[in-house]
Amino acid sequence: MFTSLLRGSTALVCLSLASPALAQDDDTPGFLGTLVLTAGKRDLSYGTALARTVVDEEEIADRQAGTVAQLIDSVPGVSLVNGTTPQGSGINIRGFGANTTYGSDQKIAVLVDGASVGSEELYRIGTQLFTDPMLYRRVEVLRGTIGSFAYGAGIVGGVVKLETRDASDFTGGVPGFGGSQTFEYSSNGDGKVSSTNLAWMPTPRAEFLLNYSFRDQNDLQSGDGAVIGNSAFQTPSYLAKGKFTFGQDDAQSLTFSHSRTVADDKDVPYDQFDTTGGSFGNVDRLTDTAQTVLEYRFNPASDLIDLRANLSYADQIIEYDYVPGSSPLEGTPSFPRLLATVNADQHYETTKLTVSNRALFQTGAVSHDMLAGLEVQRRDRADNTAAGAPGGHDNRQALFVVDEMSVGRFTITPALRYEASRITSALPLAGVADSYDKDALMGGLALAYDFGNGLSVFGSAAYTESLPIIDDLGTSATAQRRIATAEKSHTLEFGAAYTGGAVFTADDSLTVRGNLYHTTLRDITSYVVAGGMGPDLESVESKGVELEASYGTAEGIYADLSGHIGEGTEFNPGGTSAIWRNSPADRVQLTLGKRWGDDFDLSWEVVHAADRRDALGAALPDRTSHNLRATWRPDRGWLDGTELRFGVENLFDEDFVGHLSSPTRKAPGRTLKVSLTTRF
Repeated sequence: MFTSLLRGSTALVCLSLASPALAQDDDTPGFLGTLVLTAGKRDLSYGTALARTVVDEEEIADRQAGTVAQLIDSVPGVSLVNGTTPQGSGINIRGFGANTTYGSDQKIAVLVDGASVGSEELYRIGTQLFTDPMLYRRVEVLRGTIGSFAYGAGIVGGVVKLETRDASDFTGGVPGFGGSQTFEYSSNGDGKVSSTNLAWMPTPRAEFLLNYSFRDQNDLQSGDGAVIGNSAFQTPSYLAKGKFTFGQDDAQSLTFSHSRTVADDKDVPYDQFDTTGGSFGNVDRLTDTAQTVLEYRFNPASDLIDLRANLSYADQIIEYDYVPGSSPLEGTPSFPRLLATVNADQHYETTKLTVSNRALFQTGAVSHDMLAGLEVQRRDRADNTAAGAPGGHDNRQALFVVDEMSVGRFTITPALRYEASRITSALPLAGVADSYDKDALMGGLALAYDFGNGLSVFGSAAYTESLPIIDDLGTSATAQRRIATAEKSHTLEFGAAYTGGAVFTADDSLTVRGNLYHTTLRDITSYVVAGGMGPDLESVESKGVELEASYGTAEGIYADLSGHIGEGTEFNPGGTSAIWRNSPADRVQLTLGKRWGDDFDLSWEVVHAADRRDALGAALPDRTSHNLRATWRPDRGWLDGTELRFGVENLFDEDFVGHLSSPTRKAPGRTLKVSLTTRF
């Protein structure tokens, strides 16, 4: 499979003829390159050393995903860990992020309108990203370290950036009222969704949006007809957003957004990754996550000033009440400790201010696109010693600069980030310092060369460090070592991209990007030797190849291809090694489709995955699943402004366990989905 994919990517690049494609500059600050408008469902980045994938509003609607994690697991290198519910789903990128033990390992960053969301190391709880896809107009996935220096330290897997909807999306950017109503139904689990958007622009300088989404799903069934336990959920969500534009030439703006998702579950397993209560038993659990963001932007008619100040507050609460009689350990000596664990509430509050400026200027023959900024962040966690999660405060300050320098056909991009932190215990412990300080300087260098005929090559090297987190506070020798040690990561990447037309016919277009990466993580403090009770691992190596391609013709025929093949190795202190337990599966995804103007879109998606393992490390067989999707937009009469979508997921009702999932948590079987959206 590796050889076939590598040969395929080489062949696609070699087909290039000198015919540049139309491109669109992305508005995101930094060296994110150019976003190429492709003929397929997904736009690809070009002319940059950064591996970036964007899922836009149309694809969000077409996929009809129940969680954001399900929405982006089609991105190369992204794995979905136990992702059938919003509370249990976790995102893993290139083998880092959510894993089979914790919902997060701090090696990927998740941002909602700039707010940093997610927890630290909460055992068996996947709270990395708890929200609803209906709130968002765009999801961007940055893979690897090289694009992370404007967002945080210790980011090895990548960054997931979510952007909420705007009122202007519904009013067309002109004063007036607008909005939409979406109803969605899925056969498996009798799932029902309602999402309402109300937009108002009283003037061209003011806009307001309200969204309320309600998602309800019963337990799912797997391909063999068995009920998948702990897969039911009910999540109301809402979004309130406003924007004011003012000043000379409308150069200034102030944007406010507040989003929230809540789940109030009764008598459900404490372990979100499993399908039954097991030894932990069941709990009544309230999960409440909210993000509030205030952003000021000053973008006058000057290349030197594009200033943004983003103030955010993320609040996550998880409250538990043990259900008596649900654990087999009741009456045993270990039950009091277990009861304290499952009754322990979790509360995270993260406040962050990021101020950055993007400047365009020239120094001799060198053109600069420089992003520079500072960040101040405070994370507070309520004391939860009974559950092994000591409370405390994590205060961080950071400076960063990313300078994209263009000289002829060369682009050279150095990036630096300096970050300092102080973690403080909320409950001082005997023999342990109340606070601990740490700082680190990290950075990378990206190089790209554009041949001018649609072909470009690129490479990058990046280094980052993970500063200690609140979880590292403790009295044990392991805790003391972890708090004094910073994990260090090096990543090397190399690849090529092509975009052009007239490849097979006179009116077609092709964009393809291939990327090789190699990551080494050492001085490890977040993973122990297999078995769970041993010392920390010595190091982890992860390497692979990622491929994305999009092809289309003027007649509306298109094909999208994405794939990842890789391998990882974890090294123990004694010199032994094993397969890296969190490595992504080898996966290739092909979508073939046909559009009839803007009215009708029909596509068939085939996903094949190999080299798969469950949460216990046992090998899983290869699997192939098929998905069908159709979108109809009638533009006449009373149906004008209406969108009707049909989908069939797991068409042939395949029975399988997902990669890195619990052996008892099978993937959903055949699911028919239908949605109706009316814009007004």
